[in-house]
Amino acid sequence: MEVKIPEIEAKKILETYQGANNYILGLKDASSSKYFKLSRGQANYIIEHQHKTPKVARKWVDIDDYFANEMQKEKLLTYKPTKIYVEKILTSTIKAYHIWGKLREELDLEALWIPKSQLIPNTERKVTVDYTPFSHRPPMEHQKKAIEKLLGNDKFILADDMGLGKTTSAVIASIVKKSKKTLIVCPASLKLNWKREIENYSDELVGVCEGKKWQDGKYVIINYDILKNFYSEEEKLEINPTDFDLIIIDEAHYISNPKAKRTKIINSLCRNLKYVWLLTGTPMTSRPINYFNILRLVGSRVSKNWVGYVTRYCDGKQFSGPRGRKIWNVNGASNLDELRERTSPKVLRRLKEDILDLPDKIITPIYLNLKSREYEKEMGDYIDWMDGNQNKSLAIQLSKLTKVRQIIAREKLNYTCELIDQALEQEKKVIVFTNFTAPLDEMYEKYKKIAVKLNGTMKKEDRQESVDRFQKDKNVKLFIANLKAGGVGITLTAGEVVIMNDLSFVPSDHSQAEDRAFRIGQKNSVSCMYPLFENTIEQIVYNILQNKKNVIDAVMGDNLADDTILEHIMGELYKM
Repeated sequence: MEVKIPEIEAKKILETYQGANNYILGLKDASSSKYFKLSRGQANYIIEHQHKTPKVARKWVDIDDYFANEMQKEKLLTYKPTKIYVEKILTSTIKAYHIWGKLREELDLEALWIPKSQLIPNTERKVTVDYTPFSHRPPMEHQKKAIEKLLGNDKFILADDMGLGKTTSAVIASIVKKSKKTLIVCPASLKLNWKREIENYSDELVGVCEGKKWQDGKYVIINYDILKNFYSEEEKLEINPTDFDLIIIDEAHYISNPKAKRTKIINSLCRNLKYVWLLTGTPMTSRPINYFNILRLVGSRVSKNWVGYVTRYCDGKQFSGPRGRKIWNVNGASNLDELRERTSPKVLRRLKEDILDLPDKIITPIYLNLKSREYEKEMGDYIDWMDGNQNKSLAIQLSKLTKVRQIIAREKLNYTCELIDQALEQEKKVIVFTNFTAPLDEMYEKYKKIAVKLNGTMKKEDRQESVDRFQKDKNVKLFIANLKAGGVGITLTAGEVVIMNDLSFVPSDHSQAEDRAFRIGQKNSVSCMYPLFENTIEQIVYNILQNKKNVIDAVMGDNLADDTILEHIMGELYKM
C-alpha cells in the first residue's frame, strides 16, 4: 500500500495550481527557490483548500481592542490597529477567517488570521425618537439615551445604577418599537411596579401572572419563581416564544447561574427570539463568571468561548479533582478594564454620580400586593369599631390602628430584604427605617454580620458607635433604625439608599429620615424607596402625606405637620 506524504503531494499541487487563493499562490512563487521547504501545516492547507474559491470582500472591518493589542505585539508594530482591510476571505472555519488583507492603506496585502470573536459587527442602528406622546411624563435626558440604545440593538443590557429609571426607559422603548407582544420577567416584588409603569404610558392590556394562573395581554408580566408553571420545552404551555417578539428580563443577574432552573428556562425562551433586553443594576455581581451567561444571552463577542473567557477574565485555572477529573477554578477576576471595554458595545452602564440631569434625591414608591387574612380581619374590626367611635380623639383612633400597622410592617419584610439585597449587590450602603421593634430585630438578625442598629432603648454612646461604624467601617453595609429614634439628629452620609419599611402618619418623619443621608457631606444622589402595599391603608396614607407635603413645601418652604393631616387620613380610612 502506497503511503502518501503530504509535503510531496502538496508540492505537486503547487506546480499546476491556477486558483485564486493568494496564500497558496504565494507558496507557489516561493517554491521555485531551491531553499524552499513546505511545512506539514502548509502542505495540509494546500491539500485541503486547493479547490476552494475565496470570497471577495474588499471592505474594512473593526477589530476588538484586545486582538489589536495582541497583533501589535506579535508584529512589533509602532501603532495599534483598529481595523483590518479584507480583500478576500481565503478560508473560513467555525472560529476564524483566513484572509488576504492589510492593517493600513499604504501596506501591501498579506495573509492574516482573524478570530471571528475579535471582529466587531456594526449592528447598532441609529434611531430618532419622537417623545411627544410621552410629554405627560417625559423621560429625562439620560433615560432618552437608554431608550435609543435599546431601540438601536436587538439584544442589549441596560445596566444603569439603581434609581436611574431603567423600567421607564424599557417601557417607552417597547412602545416606540411597537412590539406585537412583550414578555416581562422580573422578581415577584416588582410585578405591580411594571404594570403601573406600562399603564402610565399605554392603554394596552397588561396581564400579570400569579401562581398557576396565566393572564394574557399585549404585555405579560411573570416572576422568576413561577416560570416553570407556564413553560416547558417538552410540552406546549402558555408561554410560546413564537408568540412574543420582545422579552425583557428585569434584575437579570438572577440568571447568572447557568445550572439554575430559571436560567435554563430563560435561555431556552431567548434562544430563537430576535429582541432580548436585559435590565440590571448589578451586571457582574461579585465575580466575572457571574457575568458570562448574561453576556451570552445578548451575543457579546467575549462570550463565544467559555474557556477563553474564564482564562482571561476569571483568572481561571484547571486542576485535577477526584479520579483524575479536570476541574476549573473560575472564582477569580483578571483584566477587568479590558472586559469592560470589550463588552461596551452590548452594555450601557452609568452610575448616579455620572448623570448630570439627575435630582439629588430620588423618591420611588414600589407597589406590592398584600395577601393577608390577618390584615383583612384586623382592618375589618377597625372599621366596625370606627362606626361607633368617630368622636374619639385622634390619639385613640390612631392607637387602634397600631396592630394593623404592625401586620403591614411584618408582611413587608421579605420585600424590604429584596431591596436591601439589590442595593448591597450594587455595593451601596443602605439605611432602613421602621416604626416597630420586631421587624427591626428580625432584619438585624438576618444581616448582623454587616449591619448595625439603632433603637430608642440604646444608650447615647451605643447609638453614636452604630453611627460611627456605619460611616467609617467599609464592612458595615447596613444601618437599621427605629424611625423616631434614628430619623433625626444623626448623619449617615455613607448611605446612598434609604428604604422606608413602613410609614409614619407624620410627613416630616419621612423627610427627616431621608435627610440623614441627604445632607452636607453626601457626594452622591440618594435613592429613597418606599415599598407600599396597594389598596391598603398604607397607600392611602402615602398618597395623603405626599399631597400634603407638596402643599406645605410650596407654601412654607418646610415640611411641617399638623392635626389636619391626621384628620384627613382618618377621614379617608373611614370611607374604606
